[in-house]
Amino acid sequence: MIRVGLADDQQLFTAGLAMVIDSQSDLCVAWQARDGAEAVRAQQEDPAELVLMDVQMPGTDGLDATRTLVASGSRCRVIVLTTFDTDEYVVEGIEAGAAGFLLKSTPPEELLAALRTVHRGDSVISASSTRRLLQHVRPLLGGGSGPSSPPDRELRRASESLTLREREVLVAVARGSTNTEICDLLVLSMPTVKTHVGNVLAKTGSRDRVQAVLFAFRTGLVDREDLLRGP
Repeated sequence: MIRVGLADDQQLFTAGLAMVIDSQSDLCVAWQARDGAEAVRAQQEDPAELVLMDVQMPGTDGLDATRTLVASGSRCRVIVLTTFDTDEYVVEGIEAGAAGFLLKSTPPEELLAALRTVHRGDSVISASSTRRLLQHVRPLLGGGSGPSSPPDRELRRASESLTLREREVLVAVARGSTNTEICDLLVLSMPTVKTHVGNVLAKTGSRDRVQAVLFAFRTGLVDREDLLRGP
């Protein structure tokens, strides 16, 4: 049974989420919290494997709570919940250690699939979601087609440590390609692709594919237009 924690100050929203999640044979809600501090306490007292974390909450917000959980070594994986028309902190949420993000308007069947995907160790990111993200956070990242500022020395060093093949794999990941699609694109076997992806995550210090996308953008391996085109 996959245990899920819910953190959102809108009780009707969390009640609805709980009904959807508890209706599944392999999922259950472990706890519900109304702010980030309460979520951190609940996770410490009754650990869940996944946490759906709203970003904008009174008191301790979802970003600080996510950072606290990640820094504490908690094994839970956090999925940021956001509404793009009011939320400008999606990128910061991912940088804080979230395994991905979901719109609050996500259909129930997609939300359930996302929970299972993250539980398997993957991230909630695809070509379409990457495009949505970049379209809405474009003002945060500057108006040009490339990164808003040059990568720092640490990022450059990490980028230079990648082999040519690893860079090709990273660019494909940033464009939203799945491992299977990368196999076809680069004519590689699945074990080889998985090895390259693992090396990319390790060398770039990325917890998952979501952070790898941000690394590729910040180091100039891909630009907005490249990402918006998708695979």
